[in-house]
Amino acid sequence: MIKVLVVDDHALIRLGIVMLLEANNTFEVVGQASDGEEAMQIASVEQPDVVLLDISMPEGLDGLTSAERMKKEFPDIKIIFLSMHDEEAYIKKAAELDVEGFILKKSDRSDMHEAIKHVMSGKRYYKVGLSDEQMNRLFQSRGKSFSILSMREKEIVRLTVLGYTNKQIAERLIISPKTVETHKTNIMNKLDIQNKSELIQYGIKNLNVI
Repeated sequence: MIKVLVVDDHALIRLGIVMLLEANNTFEVVGQASDGEEAMQIASVEQPDVVLLDISMPEGLDGLTSAERMKKEFPDIKIIFLSMHDEEAYIKKAAELDVEGFILKKSDRSDMHEAIKHVMSGKRYYKVGLSDEQMNRLFQSRGKSFSILSMREKEIVRLTVLGYTNKQIAERLIISPKTVETHKTNIMNKLDIQNKSELIQYGIKNLNVI
């Protein structure tokens, strides 16, 4: 049987998920938690195979922070995020954390069962409103590191995050604005980033400039 831990701050939703799982003899619910701290405690004792984790718990450890900690402390556990909405920001963060699955709470029982079986077989299961191409791009880009950039490229990213225009960056580095733009294009190609907004997000996360 596949051991599952269910984590959601809404008791009725949590109970409904548990009932869906227990109706199938493939799954064994080894615990329920209403917040991240409780989930971590149960996970350390029960060692579940899969954690169904509400991504947006408002108090204590939220879903994203809980997933990050679980990945570090219990690397063998598979995580499937549960969400009310399929905002791309949440999906991108899930990909960055290397979370195995992402499904909407409005999904039917078969989706949940399929998600668990998929992640247990070593596959990913993201039932969200993004195309396969978009999902592949997210998972390809998550592994890209700023360590592959030159010192000059890192400086350009840092200044971009701080709000410098191409002209201001050029004046500071004593190069032409056209050269700055060329550097940015090369940076985005290296990191598989599509636009300036994504570049700034990566800069904030990786260069600790803010």
